[in-house]
Amino acid sequence: MDAVVLRENGTPRLVDRPRPDPGPGEALVRIDRVGIDGTDREVLDGAHGDVEESMVLGHEAVGTVAEPNGTGLETDETVVPTVRRPPGAYNEYFRRGEPDMAPMDATVECGIDGADGFMAEYVAVPSEYLVPLPDRLAPYGFLVEPLSITAKALELASASREPFTWDRDRALVLGTGSLGLLTVPVLAEQFDAVYCLGRRDRDDPGVELAIEAGATYVDSRETPVDEIPEAHAPMDLVVEATGHPPHAVESVAALAPNGVAALLGVPEAQTTEVDLGAFHRELVLGNRAMVGSVNAGYTHFERAIEWLDAMPASVRSAFTEHVYPVEQFEAALDSDVIKAAVEIGP
Repeated sequence: MDAVVLRENGTPRLVDRPRPDPGPGEALVRIDRVGIDGTDREVLDGAHGDVEESMVLGHEAVGTVAEPNGTGLETDETVVPTVRRPPGAYNEYFRRGEPDMAPMDATVECGIDGADGFMAEYVAVPSEYLVPLPDRLAPYGFLVEPLSITAKALELASASREPFTWDRDRALVLGTGSLGLLTVPVLAEQFDAVYCLGRRDRDDPGVELAIEAGATYVDSRETPVDEIPEAHAPMDLVVEATGHPPHAVESVAALAPNGVAALLGVPEAQTTEVDLGAFHRELVLGNRAMVGSVNAGYTHFERAIEWLDAMPASVRSAFTEHVYPVEQFEAALDSDVIKAAVEIGP
């Protein structure tokens, strides 16, 4: 079967691998589509942990059950695999059903860190890591994983505001990559006003999609994050989806009193000067909060499916305009579009 794996030098290649045999509790899944995001490119650059030679790439996948193997799933059922697996025996996080809360040394991540991903014709997956998807959403199923990241982040942000009445009037998304753009329509259903900040010209397709999805676009070259309260309004929620290190501090400056910032990007090392006194003071005197979030759990995938189903068809379809056959996987990895995906199944 076809599979896209890493070479010794960190570049990908298409190889022929044996079709896997599912073990007890596993279903054989025929992979249909795999999404590409910044994390995949970071894996190729060696920016993630235990990336081994011949590791299968890809973590945003949708597929069809080929062999249920007694798992209770049905043949031809559409499913989305979650990403994290225990590194060997189950540990407390997996026993509790909280793999997304495991520290990095207590988990491996399919296609990212220490475990094969899903860019292959077939994969064998324990049924507990397969989330059923309505067949009508199958062409868009590779969007579930990134939407699950937003679902977990919003859950954590909301939990931090539970002790009091949280005004959910204005939200700001930092980033016009696929994660940021997928987050915009979700927030547009929950907040009165949504803003999306990026560094793209206003005629860029990503900016046009953000506006269509319900956001007011803010060009960071004209209005930096910390100037947004004066230029527009203080924000009750900021979702950072860039990995740009200064945004962690600048997000707090953009918050209204009682607001919360959710950080999703994974930054590289960067040193800068920060007024720690002002940063600390804004957090304390404004009852503001900051949460960091990585990965997602089963229930977040379920919530992501609900959001995907409710998303306007025109917005949803904009993320599926650039689907490449597996033979052109390199073009997908190199593309600079709203969202790219590799089609593997029929």
